[in-house]
Amino acid sequence: MHNVRLNSILDNDFYKITMQNAVVKLFPGSIVKYEFINRGKHQFPQGFDAALREAVNKMAELKLTKEEKRFMARTCPYIDLPYLDFLEGYHYDPSEVKIHQEGSELSVTVEGLWYRTILWEVPLLALISELHYEMNHMERDSNEIVMSKTLEKADALAELGVNFAEFGTRRRHSHKVQNLVMEALMQKKDSTFIGTSNVHFAMKYGVKPIGTHAHEWFMFHAAEYGFKMANELALEHWVDVYRGDLGVALSDTYTTDVFFQQFDKKFAKLFDGVRHDSGDPLEFADKTIAHYQKHGINPLFKYIIFSDGLNLEKVEEITKYCSGKIGISFGIGTNLTNDVGLKPMNIVMKLIGVQAPNKELIPTVKLSDEHGKYTGDPKMIELAKEFLRIKE
Repeated sequence: MHNVRLNSILDNDFYKITMQNAVVKLFPGSIVKYEFINRGKHQFPQGFDAALREAVNKMAELKLTKEEKRFMARTCPYIDLPYLDFLEGYHYDPSEVKIHQEGSELSVTVEGLWYRTILWEVPLLALISELHYEMNHMERDSNEIVMSKTLEKADALAELGVNFAEFGTRRRHSHKVQNLVMEALMQKKDSTFIGTSNVHFAMKYGVKPIGTHAHEWFMFHAAEYGFKMANELALEHWVDVYRGDLGVALSDTYTTDVFFQQFDKKFAKLFDGVRHDSGDPLEFADKTIAHYQKHGINPLFKYIIFSDGLNLEKVEEITKYCSGKIGISFGIGTNLTNDVGLKPMNIVMKLIGVQAPNKELIPTVKLSDEHGKYTGDPKMIELAKEFLRIKE
């Protein structure tokens, strides 16, 4: 028996909630498939599949409380009330999750209606991470060390004068560590900490839940409408649902260069800014600034959220480079919630297919700004590169 479990249906990244709201509205019949990818080649101990299954089965008991519903309605006025009613009646269905272990290899897939299965990814990764440390009996730093490290980071970030949010749910050491990190961040009075991507902790600590959409939003649109239309339609649909709220666009699903060809003056004016998630951050800043200037928009009225594997050195370098050129803020993940003296896991869960009308699965791909990070079916990757005229 392991005591690793989730205690709230809101213990998830905010962008899952905002995307689910949009999916319920626009794509209620779409069926998709997700797959766990063990990028770090981690070894899983015997019985891991059973422990994970137990934790997954317990998730069926979670439901939105009245208090949580009130928090959502008050904090997120741009989310439709009918959606909150839907979420109140929503239950995780563990039969959507297939778990299989062979030796030390773990396979996890999720399949079903997109509007239902969209919530699985982040909690599954968080559970896998927490169980991994527990079942391998790995000793972490003490609570005091975790909190003092966090306070040191908050001090350094306040000194740099940059806003930052906590983005570390999916690869956290544990729920306990994320809670300690949040506690420490809230202690600092002159902090530049602005919120968390975790809705449960945002509610618990009275801060802003932060997030808009993820790569899967664009990957789904590519499978549904073709690579050429993916960025444009994904952004158009986002605006249809949120009418100018939640205005940070993710730019690197099919490379930033392709994105900026389609992020025309209308979108550049409508969206408050863009999120950087792969490739060289300084190069990205230059491209973004040039793009806004080309459209006659003052970059200082826009901003970039940097969220790619950040630590203090990277944040400092980016801040110095961008200062006085464009607005910036940072989403710091694993470096906050898994800096406990152990090696953080390198694991992801990706949307790998969308069901076509003939019931066949159309494979999805992602062509991020790091060539090594292209993910998906190799034939589809080649097709996407050809369609979008991407030269290596």
